[in-house]
Amino acid sequence: KSVLNQTYSNFELCLVDDASERERVREIIKEYAHSDQRIKFLFRKDNGHISQASNSALSLVTGEFVAILDHDDFLWPNALFEVVRKIEENPEANFIYSDEDKIDEKGKIHSDPFFKPDFSPNYLRSVNYITHFTVIRASLVEKVGGFRRGFEGAQDWDLFLRVVTELEERKELK
Repeated sequence: KSVLNQTYSNFELCLVDDASERERVREIIKEYAHSDQRIKFLFRKDNGHISQASNSALSLVTGEFVAILDHDDFLWPNALFEVVRKIEENPEANFIYSDEDKIDEKGKIHSDPFFKPDFSPNYLRSVNYITHFTVIRASLVEKVGGFRRGFEGAQDWDLFLRVVTELEERKELK
């Protein structure tokens, strides 16, 4: 719901059910998709775990950028607007990440803010301080091969490291 409630509305939400055994999950996805044309979805026949499910979602992407977030992430209503504003300020941007916080189930109590440092490839090589909410140019994600099977649990970090390496090789890392 937090994605659908964004003030910036030019996006697509790509959802993948990874062979869930709960029919209600697929019903909910269909209900949302039928109520909003920006939602694309795919139902996998076999459970491929997070990397393969994420790659299935990537196969639905038609936009210039990919935003990575989990099913339990919450975006403030202006999150996409702020990302687009940053891209407009810097059209060469390839990789954008945000600070994060934990909130209670009612969305009222903030409990664990994480104000992330400026980008540091060396720091990223030692710890995944970026996590979510992250936006990466889709062509770059495709170039590095998307999510790699076998890296479940660290699939985002693995992707970020390969993206950074690609940008370094292109001499486009800023």
